[in-house]
Amino acid sequence: MASADEATGPLILVVDDETHVLNEVAATLVKGGYACHCCLTVESAVRYTQSSTPNLIISDINLGGQSGLEMCERIKEATAPSPVSVMFLSGSQIPDIIRRSHSVGGAYYLRKPFDPNVLLELVAKAMETRPLVSHHAE
Repeated sequence: MASADEATGPLILVVDDETHVLNEVAATLVKGGYACHCCLTVESAVRYTQSSTPNLIISDINLGGQSGLEMCERIKEATAPSPVSVMFLSGSQIPDIIRRSHSVGGAYYLRKPFDPNVLLELVAKAMETRPLVSHHAE
């Protein structure tokens, strides 16, 4: 599994239960100049945010039977008063999923399979608007 904590750019936590997706996202982020840490489970992601503060979280919605939405709510509670911005990267076809992702602080929603250039554009936008998104998510 890819992890690029040693890179010097803004730190992004990537959460997905599929290793190949983690590797693809991590490779894209590293090429874009970002540092990233990858987690396969909700619990490992929540633990990670207890000791590190990523600039952004990129998460799937469906995480091996657990919810990426619920994970983000848990992280938001744990990181208050400075919630972390979230981008969802998912193939989920759940009705009203975009509205639901916004309700837990999701700034962007990108469908799988993803275009690496679009991912990097959205990450850059999320980094620029982080204070606004964090305030809006409260």
